[in-house]
Amino acid sequence: MDKPITVPDLLAARSAGRRLTMLTAYDAGFARVLDANGVDLLLVGDSLGMVVQGHGSTLPVTVDDMVYHTACVARAIRRALLVADLPFQADATPERALDASTRLLQAGAGMVKLEGAGPKLEVIRFLVEREIPVCAHLGLTPQAVLRMGGFKVQGREAAAAERLREEARQVAEAGVALIVLEGVPAPLAATITAASAVPTIGIGAGADCDGQVLVLHDLLGLDSGHRRPRFVKDFLAEGGSVAGAVQAYVAAVREGSFPGAEHSYK
Repeated sequence: MDKPITVPDLLAARSAGRRLTMLTAYDAGFARVLDANGVDLLLVGDSLGMVVQGHGSTLPVTVDDMVYHTACVARAIRRALLVADLPFQADATPERALDASTRLLQAGAGMVKLEGAGPKLEVIRFLVEREIPVCAHLGLTPQAVLRMGGFKVQGREAAAAERLREEARQVAEAGVALIVLEGVPAPLAATITAASAVPTIGIGAGADCDGQVLVLHDLLGLDSGHRRPRFVKDFLAEGGSVAGAVQAYVAAVREGSFPGAEHSYK
């Protein structure tokens, strides 16, 4: 069995030119399959509010929900690095973020993820100074769905693109170990990745990020009750089984065939 993946391994993978693979997981059964079939990072995403709980957004998800699902996933994995989302307003202050992050790490997570920059920079620094690894999430940030007016691609205008580039620089300086870029035009994501001091993980951000992430239910072609984003691909159709779908996804990301142009935004 491969040794467990650690936070420093992420930067080492980037340096070696090895693309990182990430999928969401919410329970022990699926987590075990993902872990055994080569996925580098498992994300207990607040996306569970939509694909598990049936909500219309991620906003109703609580810290208790996240701790429960993180513990379920953590019991099943041996190799993958486990990342857990800080749900809506759990990172509103550094102190609240520390409390929630501590609970998630005690449940088995190896890193927490939070959305945005700006006022979140103080939160990031506060957590990193207290030995909590942090992943930033920029671009289309689902917790901002009300302000954005829906799930919309970000960074298409020149000013918005420059703001995203600056935010990526700022979160890296604040100490994050990883940056997720969601719903960002592929050329912009490529320039952010090239300039970034830390690895990037794309979802709807083109093929030039240092790795990719998908929601498990999207990978398996399951109907979540929501419109299927452009960046989604049904890997179960070609993989033939859950394990086969995961293997097909890992192989496609590693060789650079996924995402293709049809899964990216210009």
